[in-house]
Amino acid sequence: MRPVAEHGLLVDYGDRFDRAIWARLIDLDARLSSETVPGFVEAVPAATSLLVRFDPMTTDHAKVGAALLVLLAVPPGEEQRHTRAHVVDVCYDGTLAPDLVEVATRCGMSTEDVVSAHLNSECHVQMYGFAPGYAYLAGLPAPLHLPRKTAAKRDVPKGSVLIAGQQCLVSTLTMPTGWWIIGRSPTAILTGDETRPFLFDVGDRVTFRRISRDDYDRCLT
Repeated sequence: MRPVAEHGLLVDYGDRFDRAIWARLIDLDARLSSETVPGFVEAVPAATSLLVRFDPMTTDHAKVGAALLVLLAVPPGEEQRHTRAHVVDVCYDGTLAPDLVEVATRCGMSTEDVVSAHLNSECHVQMYGFAPGYAYLAGLPAPLHLPRKTAAKRDVPKGSVLIAGQQCLVSTLTMPTGWWIIGRSPTAILTGDETRPFLFDVGDRVTFRRISRDDYDRCLT
């Protein structure tokens, strides 16, 4: 554990993502509350760490750290985070998937094999970062693992379905990216609801459903 300013502790699980370790991190996140950690404000999960924010007027690093050690000593799985399943529509056609052919070439696959592998993947929401609603989805199958591009592309439309390494995401804003663009989705990730601004919660499961270009266009009208 490492102090973060006067109001936080970073629980660090290492420097490399591991699904089993991440599950323990999410388990700890699910256990946290003002009852278990007096002065608790919020927790922010990432791929290999959990930031625990607290009210420095009511508690301090030592007390929060002691409470966290108690929680960490409890075997995982006794309290399960409630997760939801989501289906994200994707169109893989033409100009909506400008990198699909190159991804197929680099992976030694046909474009249909790339699409099939993506459709058969089950991802989970690992964390949020970089931009509003920018959910990093872990679980891309190994045949699709590619390093990021050496240079970013500007003005990539929102809704673009991007892959890099073992992660996938759906962009929520027009922005630059160095990830590979294999499709576009009309599924709204930003909900407009102040109480639940993003479609996903960390830990939720995400699968993908193929739609035609006509269906994609109809979703936008």
